[in-house]
Amino acid sequence: MTAMERDLNRLYPFLDPDAGAPRDLESSLARSVLQKAQDGRDTSERFFATSAAALIGAANALAGCYRRGGRLLVMGNGGSSCDAAHVAVEFLHPVTAGRPALPAINLAGDLAAMSAVANDVGFEHVFVRQLLAIGRKGDALLGISTSGNSANLLAAFERARQMEIVTIGLSGGDGGRMALPGVIDHCLVVPSSSIHRIQECHVAAYHILWDLVHTLLADERGSLKGDRDEIRR
Repeated sequence: MTAMERDLNRLYPFLDPDAGAPRDLESSLARSVLQKAQDGRDTSERFFATSAAALIGAANALAGCYRRGGRLLVMGNGGSSCDAAHVAVEFLHPVTAGRPALPAINLAGDLAAMSAVANDVGFEHVFVRQLLAIGRKGDALLGISTSGNSANLLAAFERARQMEIVTIGLSGGDGGRMALPGVIDHCLVVPSSSIHRIQECHVAAYHILWDLVHTLLADERGSLKGDRDEIRR
């Protein structure tokens, strides 16, 4: 039995063909809920225990970009495209009083642009083309991939480095190609083979990244009241 099969049997005991029909399906499901919740906590603890320094490094780099007038560009595929949208709106519309809006662009949000590029030149180029159009020296590019092997993210990271754009990645498993030396500036890898556990840690990571960036920019901090007054004028 492989390690993945053992993990599946542990997290989904009622699906194990060797275990026989469960006498109490409700009880088995309840145990499975607790096991998955515990697995999520264990994965998060391992991730943050080993990635705190990398997260702080990424926050320092991103705060530096904002200080110099740069912006955050975010990209991802599938569920990670939803995370990209989530990251962008957190920076654009902070819900914590006293924390100003910071420019952030979700590259996965323009369906027309992405489908046009994918249709005409290939899906690998959907983020590169946008980066060439709107990216500029001093920006930061954050890419989210549970495998770390998404070809369109890797292509955009390569071009971003040529454009002197800071690169930050959230990955999982062994980090994939994103974690190889020289590919990106800051790579945070969730040590799990479960896409769900990886995604859960990614959400916590970019929430913490958001908070750290605002903490590092505290001296330049505005207020939501000031923003509202400016809008009314």
